[in-house]
Amino acid sequence: MVLSEPVGERSAPPAEEVIWHELECGAYRADLPLWLSMAGAAARPRTAARVLDIGAGTGRVTIALARAGHELSAVDIDPVLLAALRERAVGLAVQATLADGRTFSLPRRGHDLALVPMQTLQLLRGAGERAALLERAREHLRPGALIACAIVTEVEEFDSRAGGLGPAPDRVRLGGQLYVSRAIRVASGERMITIERERLIDPGPDGAGPPRPPVLDVIELERLIPEQLHEEGRALGLHAEPAVQIEETADHSGSVVVVLRV
Repeated sequence: MVLSEPVGERSAPPAEEVIWHELECGAYRADLPLWLSMAGAAARPRTAARVLDIGAGTGRVTIALARAGHELSAVDIDPVLLAALRERAVGLAVQATLADGRTFSLPRRGHDLALVPMQTLQLLRGAGERAALLERAREHLRPGALIACAIVTEVEEFDSRAGGLGPAPDRVRLGGQLYVSRAIRVASGERMITIERERLIDPGPDGAGPPRPPVLDVIELERLIPEQLHEEGRALGLHAEPAVQIEETADHSGSVVVVLRV
């Protein structure tokens, strides 16, 4: 596992929060061809699209689109992740804003496309919170622009604590320390999809002191299907477009991109 390449020289090691985010999410690439294609289509007849990336994190999608020549407005609620994005975006057409996706307001309006990748929408709770994000996105888009939201609808359940075989752990060695993140449980309930990962930092033979105890990281995604999100979008005056399937990979579940037109 290799951390996303920064733009320019890094003056200090990345924060642990950035390391975990990159280790667990940064290598995912299966959705990038779709985002690049959508941005290219939205740019016509110009050469560059103005794209809004909501829940941008450390810039996995933002940087890829900006390097392709598009203009990006990146929004994220986490100041540590956003600081890493800003560092990587030096020299690119990226404006990064620290804000909540449900309440943000940017000076730049008239975007051609809004993206909500990596199940960000399912981290919200209830139709009201999703409506708030969709309304904020719409306010920043030109008429006819698209809002594209990636959601996961089906997951492969397992519990390695009970002897089940889970996926291989993600690893990276930085500064002599080995960072290991291992998915130990995925459970699909009536309302929530729960993903549990065990995080371990091993200082290695030359490190100071013993390994730290493992830390459990738990993510809960609210269950959501395309038809439900289309219905919620129509209630806001948005128009439903055909959803797009992103196939699963060896390390990630497949997802569905729900598309709404302003």
